[in-house]
Amino acid sequence: MEAIKITFTGDFCPLNRVEDLARQQDFGTVFNDFMDVFLGNDLNVVDLECPLTILGLARKKTGPHQKAHPDGVNLLKYAGIHLAAMANNHIMDYGAEAVRDTLKLLRANGIRTVGIGHTLEEASKPYSVNLKGKRIAILNVADNEFLTAPDGSFVCNHIDPVRCFQSIGQARSDHDYVFVIAHAGNEFYELPSPRTKSLYRGMVDAGADAVVSHHTHAYSGYEVYRSGHIFYGLGNFIYDWPGKRNTGWNRGYVVRLHLMDKVEFEVIPLKQGNEEPGVRHLNSEEEEAFRNNLARLNGIIADDEQLEQKFQEYCESVFQMYDAFLEPYFGKYVTALRKRGLFPRLVSKRKRLLYLNLIRCDSHREVLLRLLKQNS
Repeated sequence: MEAIKITFTGDFCPLNRVEDLARQQDFGTVFNDFMDVFLGNDLNVVDLECPLTILGLARKKTGPHQKAHPDGVNLLKYAGIHLAAMANNHIMDYGAEAVRDTLKLLRANGIRTVGIGHTLEEASKPYSVNLKGKRIAILNVADNEFLTAPDGSFVCNHIDPVRCFQSIGQARSDHDYVFVIAHAGNEFYELPSPRTKSLYRGMVDAGADAVVSHHTHAYSGYEVYRSGHIFYGLGNFIYDWPGKRNTGWNRGYVVRLHLMDKVEFEVIPLKQGNEEPGVRHLNSEEEEAFRNNLARLNGIIADDEQLEQKFQEYCESVFQMYDAFLEPYFGKYVTALRKRGLFPRLVSKRKRLLYLNLIRCDSHREVLLRLLKQNS
């Protein structure tokens, strides 16, 4: 059997200098020597992390709003991207008008989509394609962060384990290979949580040949679990951001799967968005450091005790931020005063115990979520 080659990238958000280069049609300066990664593949898949549009108004949400000029689609065409995974926390940032414009733009340029639709049923359908006589299904899911357009006309496929496992099993019944793209995890944390590890392993148990994850803006390790491959974080692909030069934000990797009698893979490291815009291969010294760090991450992921310890350390590192979220008053000045002990906690331990029960209990959380949605 001739190998089928499928390449997956992390977050693609053509902002700032990359947006300028796209509008100037200077695609070579964006892809540099990394362009060879996209040549000769049967399917190239990218996570489209923002709408490509000049339309739409910023919606009500927490976190930043992002969109890029429609000329960004020409970068995808230049790289030979066939499929855009769209279940993520920024694609709805400018509402239904921006989503509709982006989908129209992608279709006009021959780029298919997955993970989004007018209904949850539509959004949860896999992208299905026949490559070299083999049927391949790709599902796309995301953590449930602002995945529905404000008017309800578009929705992304949020992670619901039961529905996800059912979708994988259904795809498995009439496809030769099934892959899941997950946009999920804790931002800037380089490891999966124990819950995430269990979730992705469950996807393999349900029938996925590989799970490929992104969203955290930090690359993570991978493991071979039973007959499946799990890549816990690709990091950013193209995401030019001022103030993020020469940090973990600018390191990542692309995964190329080789489908033969069994699934084999390559991990192709990259750097992007540093002093010069665009994406590039690492030099030999950088690649050696990357491979060593990847091996370290893989070792932690393989050890449940270490993984739990690292996640506890992460939780402690963000405790003050989350603690501030629970308080009724929030902002940089209040937070600064609270850190210095000059502003009292207004939420009692008893009230925090109530929060714990409302959030931990599925039945209470279901009501709480509906109430918050109706009054936001």
